Amino acid sequence: MAGRIRVSGLAGELAAEFAGTMVLLLFGAGVVAQVVAGGGLTNPPGGLGNHDSIAWAWGLGVTLGVYVAARLSGAHLNPAVTLSLAAFKGFPWHKVAPYALAQTLGAFVAALLVRWNYTEVLGRFDPGHTFKTQIVFSTLPGNGSTTFGVHEWGAFRDQVMGTAILLILVLAVTDLLNTPPGANLAPFVIGLIVVAIGMGWGTNAGYAINPARDFGPRLASYLTGYRTAWRDQWGNLYFWVPIVAPLIGGLVGAAFYQWVVGRFLPEVEPEPPGQVPLPDRH
Repeated sequence: MAGRIRVSGLAGELAAEFAGTMVLLLFGAGVVAQVVAGGGLTNPPGGLGNHDSIAWAWGLGVTLGVYVAARLSGAHLNPAVTLSLAAFKGFPWHKVAPYALAQTLGAFVAALLVRWNYTEVLGRFDPGHTFKTQIVFSTLPGNGSTTFGVHEWGAFRDQVMGTAILLILVLAVTDLLNTPPGANLAPFVIGLIVVAIGMGWGTNAGYAINPARDFGPRLASYLTGYRTAWRDQWGNLYFWVPIVAPLIGGLVGAAFYQWVVGRFLPEVEPEPPGQVPLPDRH
């Protein structure tokens, strides 16, 4: 096609992962900025959304990010997904680190854009750039609350479990030997998975379930004035939790799916010689 640059191979895949993760975070970080900072300035407070609107915007961000990237890279958008696919689905190991870097960079750029766009609102609601608005960019145990009593190890447990749930369901939805959604609806269903996790597993650690989603924006916030970005509200070094725990949880979830469901699914049957494959055949 005239005017289109044809990019193939790893460069195109990394570009897609960068763009898809950026789209995800533009909606994800953007909605939290709107609800937390913008809503904190309305009279009465809370006039620009609530937890449900955050969950839905994150899920829609995932859906839209997957549609952006799926054709070129498969739209992992998450190092935990990439690592799990390498461990259990034959994804090339040499691509794991480049994918993770592209995903993190996409999240970082998106967070910078959200930080820039919401400069005035964030500054008015939280002039000191404290934990009140740090959650716009990165997660905290108990979403920054000191009344929930959740510390880093409780959040670690939560992130292992939440990411395991994510990988079980993502593998189920994308497994052609199972019952995958038709008519290119898999991205929409994956978005609904994230909505459900947000609504059911958001209290203890903000459902990062994605190292790139947390570390990229955390770095962006640190570079733009959030000096406590690496710690939690208790003063503990926290940034490692939403990196390490999702990677472990993803492997746990992928292993569970493979051993409990995947190995019992029927094998692909070859087409009879001389026949054209039909749409309803694997």
